[in-house]
Amino acid sequence: MIGLASALLLVARGRIAGVSGIVGSLLQSREDRGWRLAFVGGLVLSGVVAAIVVPSAVGASVRGTPLVIVAGLLVGFGTRLGSGCTSGHGVCGVGRLSARSLVAVVTFMTTGALVTWLTGGVS
Repeated sequence: MIGLASALLLVARGRIAGVSGIVGSLLQSREDRGWRLAFVGGLVLSGVVAAIVVPSAVGASVRGTPLVIVAGLLVGFGTRLGSGCTSGHGVCGVGRLSARSLVAVVTFMTTGALVTWLTGGVS
C-alpha cells in the first residue's frame, strides 16, 4: 500500500512521498497545502484507526518519554543531514534506483542495526 501510494503521488502530482519533506513544506509554505494536509491527515488517521480496531498492534512505547523525544529530535536532525527520510529514500528513492538513496538506506539501516545491537535491543 505504501509503494502504491508513493507511486500514485509521483504520477498524479510529480512529488516524492518523503514524509519529512511533505511535513516540512507544510509548515514552511502555503504552496500545495491541500494535498500535504490530506497526506499527513491520512497518516494520523490510519494510526488512530489502527489503535481503535487493533490496539494490540500499536502497543505502548517500550522506552520513556524523554528518550523518545531525544530519539525523535535525532531523527529530525538526520533527515535534514541526509536530505530526506526513510520513506523518501527507502520507498521512493530505491524504487527509482537513486544512487544517493541507496547509500542513504544502507547507512541508516546499518546504523539502526548497530545501535540496536549496542543498546541490547528492545526490552
